[in-house]
Amino acid sequence: MTTHDVTTGAVAWPDELYDLLRRANVTQFAYVPDAGHRVLIDRSLADPDVHSVALTTEEEGISLLAGADLGGARGVLMMQSSGAGNCINMLSLTKGGRFPLLMLISMRGEFGEGNPWQFPMGQAVKPVLEAMGVIVLTASHPGEVIEVVSAALTMAFQSGEAVAVLLSQRLIGAKKFA
Repeated sequence: MTTHDVTTGAVAWPDELYDLLRRANVTQFAYVPDAGHRVLIDRSLADPDVHSVALTTEEEGISLLAGADLGGARGVLMMQSSGAGNCINMLSLTKGGRFPLLMLISMRGEFGEGNPWQFPMGQAVKPVLEAMGVIVLTASHPGEVIEVVSAALTMAFQSGEAVAVLLSQRLIGAKKFA
């Protein structure tokens, strides 16, 4: 169900990203609803070969993906940058439990942000995740999403690391705030 840009005929990067995750055998999609991940969430819900789980809070996804790894499955945790702060204590589980973790984080508080409440966590995401031992990569333009997430997949699932890909606000677009 890949969609194409009607003006260019190109495949939209979120569809390419979903296809990449599925080719990498990602079958567990944990998420807190977010417009920045809409295509990934919708496609995972429509895909009979995956488990798509709506979370009540972001840190639940870390436990869910620990269980997925124990069961031999690969998963991804999708959230907005404001929810990354909820995960900080739970990230210690990845080191103690020695399991891979792949997170896709749609950013707020960056390029073009108009909501002042989004700036503190948006600016803290990278240094806080790095302080917890998470490898942080960033995709800012459509042409680099697949390369960056491919690298993250290797780092997480071949090396057993916790890796977060920040999908910048320049990539996903700034939300209107009035």
